[in-house]
Amino acid sequence: MRLLSIGVLGISVLMLAFAGAARPSNADLKRQVVNAERAFAATMKARDHAAFTGFLAEEAIFFSGSTPLRGREAIARAWRPYYDGPRAPFSWEPEQVEVVDSGTLAYSGGPVFDAGGKRVGRFNSIWRLEAPGKWKIVFDRGDEPCACRAGAPEQKAQAAQPPQPPQAARSVP
Repeated sequence: MRLLSIGVLGISVLMLAFAGAARPSNADLKRQVVNAERAFAATMKARDHAAFTGFLAEEAIFFSGSTPLRGREAIARAWRPYYDGPRAPFSWEPEQVEVVDSGTLAYSGGPVFDAGGKRVGRFNSIWRLEAPGKWKIVFDRGDEPCACRAGAPEQKAQAAQPPQPPQAARSVP
């Protein structure tokens, strides 16, 4: 009986060790999200609407004007026109990514550029880990950049006001 207890304890310790070792570090998870965001952005350049849709969680919400787009199919329909034509109308790239300690949710944000490469906004996305290494977008919102000078009174006044509905290209079909 004592041997059985020691054996069960030993197996339990080994299982815990392997479970802890199998979980990616926060840095690894951030790299996964950066790679997912870059691959998501690459769908626009490649004009691959099906691949774009594959990054959307079934229950995703994209904030677009005053009415949020709810669900993968609604977002895919609304974004279809952006994928028509030979040239991408805009692009984006991640510049900031954070992952919660549980490793199940992540934030990505960065600039949005028009077809000529001019910065025209900023995107903000929330990603959910749906399977090991498989991230999907659950929330997305774009904002126009502030045209204010750094430290200008207008910028300080704007910062004190509640946020307005977004109008940036990435979230407004």
